Amino acid sequence: MTEETTETPRDTDRVEKLEQEGDIAADYLEELLDIADLDGDIDMDVEGDRASVSIVGADLSQLVGRDGEVLDALQELTRLAVFRETGERSRLMLDVSGFRAEKRAALEKVAAETIERVQETGSPVSLDPMSPFERKVVHDVVAAAGLTSSSEGVEPRRYVVVQPV
Repeated sequence: MTEETTETPRDTDRVEKLEQEGDIAADYLEELLDIADLDGDIDMDVEGDRASVSIVGADLSQLVGRDGEVLDALQELTRLAVFRETGERSRLMLDVSGFRAEKRAALEKVAAETIERVQETGSPVSLDPMSPFERKVVHDVVAAAGLTSSSEGVEPRRYVVVQPV
């Protein structure tokens, strides 16, 4: 009896493409760490539909910056490095010292509390302005709960509104 795999050649191609993005990003970030004389290890993964690269190490707070501003800029530069090599836009996610992972956990909690409030009151709830990353986390949690959400406003004051069913 043979085992059937549910992974199609198209899925394999997609994962390989994302792994290639991760490799390019890792090489770019290794060079950056060397230039800045910073110690850090780089972990790569594929999470859903995007490559994920994390830099972990002793004190890398200068790569995060105030409220993740430096991390956001570094992510965009890394995406540009991937674009330069592949000719395709990347949705790569970069994390440094677990900053985004902690932020994601806190946002998931806020989203869950907001969902509960919307379900109790039956009224839409608007959240404070958020970055694109933060809004995506909230939208994903809201969708998983079976509710709808939308982004409103103009950057940098763009925010999420969670609607009742």
